[in-house]
Amino acid sequence: MEPEPRARTTALIDRRGLQALIEALADEGYRVVGPTRRDDAIVYDDLADLDDLPAGWTEHQEAGRYRLVARDDQALFGYAVGPHAWKRFLHPPVETLWTAQRDEHGLTFRSPEPAEERFAFLGVRACELQAIAIQDRVFLEGPHVDAGYGARRREAFIVAVNCGEAGGTCFCVSMQTGPRAESGFDLALTELLEADRHDFLVEVGSPAGAALLERLPHRKAGGADHRAADAVVARTASRMGRELETQGLKALLQDNPEHPRWDDVAERCLTCGNCTMVCPTCFCTTVEDHSDLAGTRAERVRLWDSCFTLDFSYLHGGSVRQSPRSRYRQWMTHKLASWIDQFGTSGCVGCGRCITWCPTGIDITEEAAVIRATAPQRRDP
Repeated sequence: MEPEPRARTTALIDRRGLQALIEALADEGYRVVGPTRRDDAIVYDDLADLDDLPAGWTEHQEAGRYRLVARDDQALFGYAVGPHAWKRFLHPPVETLWTAQRDEHGLTFRSPEPAEERFAFLGVRACELQAIAIQDRVFLEGPHVDAGYGARRREAFIVAVNCGEAGGTCFCVSMQTGPRAESGFDLALTELLEADRHDFLVEVGSPAGAALLERLPHRKAGGADHRAADAVVARTASRMGRELETQGLKALLQDNPEHPRWDDVAERCLTCGNCTMVCPTCFCTTVEDHSDLAGTRAERVRLWDSCFTLDFSYLHGGSVRQSPRSRYRQWMTHKLASWIDQFGTSGCVGCGRCITWCPTGIDITEEAAVIRATAPQRRDP
């Protein structure tokens, strides 16, 4: 018996339809960005056709370890997440805030014109959708709106992909952010790869997504297709590489700033900032002012920064957080606790990048578990 139809419109496309999707987005003036294999990693970069996707590759991820591994099939999205996050396009690592030019009339200040580039993101995972939503709150919903982020975000077209492969450091199930994409996309794909088929179940998430789907070669999805897609997501959810107990976690961290585990992690932490650079939600920046030798032109540039750098907390007289202990504690407590006070959600989406790309293999889920197991006292959140 066929199941009840889903609330969203669904359809099936094959590889030819996926190629048509890329071409249709390009025809509409989008810069299509998605996963591709480069430098022994799966990164996000420009896509022209299906050949750019990492067909037949997956990743092995553990604390401080990442390597590509060949699959025994030709899955196009058979991996978890790599070192890149979509924030590098929406919240770029380097951005000019204003320029100043001196002439005989004095100084003229100019803000850069909003970029005309429109992004189409292909292959956005559920945890990454949540990360984008978190950065939306940071940059768009407060009293001071980031105009550049807003312009890029409003024009973005998002094609999500439900995860068919859990990474060794993934814990999105613990954070209730995946592996199924629930909202925040225009189209969502589930890759259905079996002996006699290579299809994609497509879910429509917006009017723009519905309009684009009509331009693609597609066919009706049936109950068997829905069941196959549900099985893919359920299998992924059961294979998380990590888990994090979130009940009472906010209070636990905020109640234990002097826990001895902070000293233990400080002995291993290099304060390199890798975890913040690969994190899809971290948004800390600094600014630099540059001028030419003639003194006629200057500019202010915003760059990604990290709470792990010594100068990040610099006030008159010195840095507030001078030790690795204090900087790691600040990052983890902000990410899992005080972020909730600021923005109403956790700052962690369970993607596991901070674990994989830490040179010394520090594991945020392990640190939280040890503090929970050895904390002298606890209170309700």
